[in-house]
Amino acid sequence: MADVEQLKNEIKVVMFDQYGTVVDMQSGLTQVATPFLRDKGWTGNPNSFVTWWRRTHFENSMIDALLHKEHTPYREIGHRAVSYTLDRAGISYTREEVEYLVSNIEKLKPFPDVPEALARLQTKYKIVVLSNGDRDMLETAKQYHRIPFDKVISVAEANSFKPHVATYTKAAEIMGVRMDEVLFVANHAFDCLGAKSAGMRSAFIDRRKRPFGGTPHQPDLWVDDMKSLADLIV
Repeated sequence: MADVEQLKNEIKVVMFDQYGTVVDMQSGLTQVATPFLRDKGWTGNPNSFVTWWRRTHFENSMIDALLHKEHTPYREIGHRAVSYTLDRAGISYTREEVEYLVSNIEKLKPFPDVPEALARLQTKYKIVVLSNGDRDMLETAKQYHRIPFDKVISVAEANSFKPHVATYTKAAEIMGVRMDEVLFVANHAFDCLGAKSAGMRSAFIDRRKRPFGGTPHQPDLWVDDMKSLADLIV
């Protein structure tokens, strides 16, 4: 890990991924999918269905970023991912049902330790979201997660999904800080890796107890949860 005291003196902004880091995406979407799938007569594991959905969404987002054409909205990527996953599971559906499932992303609640931990972090740093979500989705989400971030930034500002370097660069520019004055926090490796390679510091929230992987862009901090991060740097 990096020298924590040095990091504390140099960091001005703590920047968070939202989906899966601030809000509990897997559990929240599984709660929604369970009765939906039951009503459809599907007898598989709803948690696995949500994992398929999220992996398909991630893959489609990465394809969109690599093509680097006009940025496709997160919501539209979500509709494609859910439709594909329902097709894969052999479940019949309507467009309205697809839209319903995706709309629940805006209503996700934070992990239990997050609100208090972020309130503590906000006493020392500016706290900011950089999310792959669309601007209007992130705006709606505020009434559900109820965390008073100093700024919420959509990657739409950079016309690409994370982990494209433009997303992190644009976020630092919006906040008026140098890249190395930002600590980027995520619950998944790809976002930490993207931020670190772009020039930010990074903190890996290892809620799922998974390896980070053999990349040269290792996180500066590695903690179990958000409370542990606040304990370490506040």
